Amino acid sequence: MKNAGDLARVSVFAALIAVLGLPGSLNVFGNAVPITLQTFGVMLAGLILGTWRAALAVIVLLVLVAVGFGLLAGGRGGLGVFAGASAGYLIGWIPGAAVTGWIAERGGAKPGLVRLLAAALVGGIGVIYLLGVPVQALVTGLPLWATLVGSAIYLPGDLLKAVLAALVARGVQRAYPAAAPGYRREHHT
Repeated sequence: MKNAGDLARVSVFAALIAVLGLPGSLNVFGNAVPITLQTFGVMLAGLILGTWRAALAVIVLLVLVAVGFGLLAGGRGGLGVFAGASAGYLIGWIPGAAVTGWIAERGGAKPGLVRLLAAALVGGIGVIYLLGVPVQALVTGLPLWATLVGSAIYLPGDLLKAVLAALVARGVQRAYPAAAPGYRREHHT
């Protein structure tokens, strides 16, 4: 951590991702992996915090979950969640947040809405699915192709979360220009 401000931002976003689990989860068509709002928080962390701060916020949350805090949707917590069907998605949150932040940072001090949306789509959906789908297939014993097809149920909600995250991040960055990940890189390094 470079300063107390970084620590505060990381802590706030770890808490935000946890709070987004409060509404609970939804298991559609008996799918082993629930639909939650927490991936919205992962995308938002990347878009606002940037690469390493976003990844660190997710790591903080997952460490708290691992030691038993029920911070995942539905009050789930403990090491057992990392052996379940959603384990790959949870672990995927770390590089997903980092990639989202990295792409957003490339937009400089004022990344445009298109860049923010692209960052959320690539990092917040693509990277997370890249890790989540194979682990889900492994844990459930389903073929990879069947798991991938079954994952299509998540896409409409995840696309909506990506759009909302980009809009919220753009609004935050307009109101607080220093909140843009590229701002810190251009003005403080």
